[in-house]
Amino acid sequence: MSCLNLSMWASSKPLIHNSSSLSFQSQVNPFRLLHYISSPNSLSQSSTIPSIQCGLRELRERIVTVNNTHKITEAMKLVSAAKVRRAQEAVINGRPFSETLVEVLYNINEQLQLEDVDVPLTDVRPVQKVALVVITGDRGLCGGFNNAILKKAETRIAELKNLGLDYTVISVGKKGNSYFRRKTDVQVDRFIQGGSFPTAKEAQTIADDVFSLFVSEEVDKVELLYAKFVSLVKSNPVIHTLLPLSAKGEVCDVNGNCVDASEDELFRLTSKEGKLSVERDTVRTKRDAFLPNLEFEQDPVQIIDALMPLYLNCQILRALQESLASELAARMGAMSNATDNAVELKKTLSIAYNRQRQAKITGEILEIAAGVEALR
Repeated sequence: MSCLNLSMWASSKPLIHNSSSLSFQSQVNPFRLLHYISSPNSLSQSSTIPSIQCGLRELRERIVTVNNTHKITEAMKLVSAAKVRRAQEAVINGRPFSETLVEVLYNINEQLQLEDVDVPLTDVRPVQKVALVVITGDRGLCGGFNNAILKKAETRIAELKNLGLDYTVISVGKKGNSYFRRKTDVQVDRFIQGGSFPTAKEAQTIADDVFSLFVSEEVDKVELLYAKFVSLVKSNPVIHTLLPLSAKGEVCDVNGNCVDASEDELFRLTSKEGKLSVERDTVRTKRDAFLPNLEFEQDPVQIIDALMPLYLNCQILRALQESLASELAARMGAMSNATDNAVELKKTLSIAYNRQRQAKITGEILEIAAGVEALR
């Protein structure tokens, strides 16, 4: 008995209007009694439930499969929710130090402008070649997170080509590595594998590569492309100049817009009525003014030489932390949507299964009743 025939029975109009002639009409077509045995509410719902063309056994298997998928996506959602809390705390706790370090380097750099000194990492020269550090995730199942970063990288590479500038890419993350390995037309300097959680050692590996490229004048500018963490439902792919040091004491993108955050939103995951909910708190970053008459005991050149490696490591570590928090938030959102879809699909399949089972039992009862009536 096919699903198509069952759906036709459920959607057809009843042909029996008199219960007294029930036994006679059952001999002609006993399946017309379906509408008297089935509930009237199922007729009103049949228009809203899509027709599923499969048998009872296939429906049972699909319900079991969807139920297993629901358990997996629910577990991945909870794991991502637990990890994103730690990641966003690392991002928010590291931002004040990173922003203050840039301000200190800027003020020292201002004093160096009045002296005849040479600091390689602050040397602004005509740009002929740009190094683009692209930070992606190591895993999928996070919606369009990785695609947004790779699309931003392709757009930036096209802009550099239109400007007549040469470029090279430093890829960080498994997803970016696999993508750029397939792109034979993109110049890649190095592939770097990311870790489960960003560390200073991992950031130092990237910083050493960037430092050698810039100091040896193989590249004249280093840009960092990563996903800036905004909230649990939003992340913005940004590009900011890593080297040479920004002249404004800010971390800015290629358009000159500051990507530093004066106010951060901390999202706390709690449970309300048995379901996962989010509470939002605002964290204000205090930005004290730098004293104009500050004097340094040591030579500013020695100070900036000591701080520049720390600056590179700090900015790259911050970008890795922002990218990880954005990836986990995107994965949590994607798994939440997948869980909701699995629940809805399981409900739809269960309704279709119950209807087909009810129609099959009803048909068998009617066949028995018609046979008994014919033997009289």
